[in-house]
Amino acid sequence: MKDHPLMTTELTLIDPGTGTVAGPLTSLTGEEITATTRLLAEGGHTTASTRFAYVGLVEPHKSEVLAFRAGTGGRPDRIARALLLDTATGDSLDARVNLTAGTIDTIPVDPAHGQLPILIEEFSAIDPIVRASEDWVAALDRRGLSAEEVVTAPLSPGHYDNPGEEGKRIIRVFAFQFTDPTDHPWAHPVDGLCAYVDVIAQSVIEVIDNELLPVPEEPSKFHLPEGRPAPLEGLKPIEISQPEGPSFRVAGDHVEWANWSLDLGFDAREGLILSNIAFADPDHDGEVRPVLYRASIAEMVVPYGDPAPTRYWQNYFDTGEYIFGRFANSLTLGCDCLGEIRYFDVTLADEFGNPQTIANGICLHEEDFGTLWKHTDLFVEGVSEVRRQRRLVISFFTTVGNYDYGFYWYLYLDGRIECEAKLTGILFPSAYKGMEEWPYATEVAPGVGAPFHQHLFSARLDMMVDGVVNVVREVDAARVPVSDANPWGNAFTFTSTTIASESEGARDADASVGRVWHIDSTERVNRLGNPTGYVLHAEQGPTLLADPSSSVHRRATFTTKQVWVSAYDPEERYPAGDLVNQNPGGDGLPAYMAADRNLDGADLVVWHTFGLTHFPRPEDWPVMPVDYAGFKLLPYGFFDRNPALNVPSNASAHCAPAGGADSCCGGH
Repeated sequence: MKDHPLMTTELTLIDPGTGTVAGPLTSLTGEEITATTRLLAEGGHTTASTRFAYVGLVEPHKSEVLAFRAGTGGRPDRIARALLLDTATGDSLDARVNLTAGTIDTIPVDPAHGQLPILIEEFSAIDPIVRASEDWVAALDRRGLSAEEVVTAPLSPGHYDNPGEEGKRIIRVFAFQFTDPTDHPWAHPVDGLCAYVDVIAQSVIEVIDNELLPVPEEPSKFHLPEGRPAPLEGLKPIEISQPEGPSFRVAGDHVEWANWSLDLGFDAREGLILSNIAFADPDHDGEVRPVLYRASIAEMVVPYGDPAPTRYWQNYFDTGEYIFGRFANSLTLGCDCLGEIRYFDVTLADEFGNPQTIANGICLHEEDFGTLWKHTDLFVEGVSEVRRQRRLVISFFTTVGNYDYGFYWYLYLDGRIECEAKLTGILFPSAYKGMEEWPYATEVAPGVGAPFHQHLFSARLDMMVDGVVNVVREVDAARVPVSDANPWGNAFTFTSTTIASESEGARDADASVGRVWHIDSTERVNRLGNPTGYVLHAEQGPTLLADPSSSVHRRATFTTKQVWVSAYDPEERYPAGDLVNQNPGGDGLPAYMAADRNLDGADLVVWHTFGLTHFPRPEDWPVMPVDYAGFKLLPYGFFDRNPALNVPSNASAHCAPAGGADSCCGGH
């Protein structure tokens, strides 16, 4: 990538300690992580058995950040949050370390309200624990296997009233046959068997040996030539070239591209965070107008639909239980990202509180996206205009066990914003028992079942459409019956419902009426006298399919509605609540919105549940082609007219007929 001069902006400042551009929402640096760990140790809050389950920035209140950016307030204190687990005792601590003042506030974690996230260290600790269990070894022996012939998959337990689990840190365990180091163990599930482990006591509470099922034998070596067909021939190279370099400019975590500006951040729990998203309006002398204060994927859950005694508990909150940002991939040019790429390294804390860097954790690039607008006129001679659409792409990929997830945010020249989740990796397998006997899985390879499941994401959209005072209106298409006003029956219109308070804030999508949600300013109108706004086109797929009486329904209530609208509170960041692991339910959005705060002309947050309901196909095995889920935000009256009229024509050597480039791409 070519080097380009750093831009300057009044919205950021140079940190004299590091020489980098920093703002109030800048992610914790390595130096700040080290200082957090040191202060906690000096305060006597850590021991040799302490592990850091999470370290992240405590974001200042929005009012403080906006005052600082406007020059009317001081720089907010830098505060780090650390979730500490004593692996010897199971005691947990929620610590907030004020790095500016050098002070610490701590709160003990009550396990009745949830455990800290699962540690990476606990993954490797499980195998020797189950191997020491006589019941586990005997169950494997019944299947003709030894403990040395299997690997274990430690998994989050959910919350159930199982005997002996109350107040304990639990992990549930499956086994997979693994006798060939070149063969993926996912292809060989040892089904009908599960162990429940008390991680702190390092003991097996219970072994569920439900039924003997054959272990599938077909190997899975798709990563090797022997596991794939002969290479496909005839594909020619595709090279993306920008001879003058990319159009974006970067200063620290601040990015500007075309009319867009935004700041990038990364959190171990949420992954990629976009903040301060604004658009410079070409029809208002380049006025920088805010759209979103902050956007992230605040939670995701994968509930499985297999009710077997060994599998009913399978529902994984990859954000809250596993802290999926820490598994971000180091992206590779030409494989993960194509073109003129700008990578950003990600700095997170490891479980000992030391900073660790994930090189190339975030990818930034721009790409062509077909036609932006076009018209050939029948009346005005010589008018044939076309412009090319582009989008700025900000993305990262994370691998959580068997699945790989990419999260892509797109900003377009015409003011639209999109978020897209890309799902790939390996299906979580079972032994296949036949559709008549067990109609909860697809056979994807001989003897290999893939249980039905969902992938449900929650996007937290802290809206700021032309300021912090907004309102949400639910808009439906409406048929108009035949009447004196509609004698021919062709009319249709729309209805608009204002979401006035949080008691009305949980909303269902409805594709039959094309339901959308307008997020409007209550303080600004466009030249036509209408509120400036953006409209959320939400995904229309199924919400959570588990029964309302189920544990996962209580714990993932956010997945039961496509849209939630709540009042802004900086402490309300996670739709399933703060401590998700072994949480009994009721936290998160239902608790946040119980206050029934005003939403009409308020500082508000829109939460959108989107995702996939997955009935796996044989084509999804042995590795799944990417599937997609997402949503879009479109300007609706935000601009006075098409904001992309100033995009220049794209005449080039690739678009030059005999009449000249202008006659191809519209240079009039």
